Amino acid sequence: MDTSTHNLSNLFAQLGLASDPTSLKDFIIAHSLNPEQKLADAPFWNASQATFLSEALSEDSDWTEIVDQLDSMLRADVKA
Repeated sequence: MDTSTHNLSNLFAQLGLASDPTSLKDFIIAHSLNPEQKLADAPFWNASQATFLSEALSEDSDWTEIVDQLDSMLRADVKA
């Protein structure tokens, strides 16, 4: 049984990215999605990251909620 906590920091770690609060904030500020773009199709992911994000959504996995949160954060008009 998977008892790991799925939060934004753990998602970034799963994607092989720095997952400390400053790195998360910097990533969100530096990257964005246009309205028509799917999260997994963004040019800043490598192939394995894109596959993970796509599968998390298509399979309605335990990661879906936090992947959706990341998607929303990358589409925010005002980034903090």
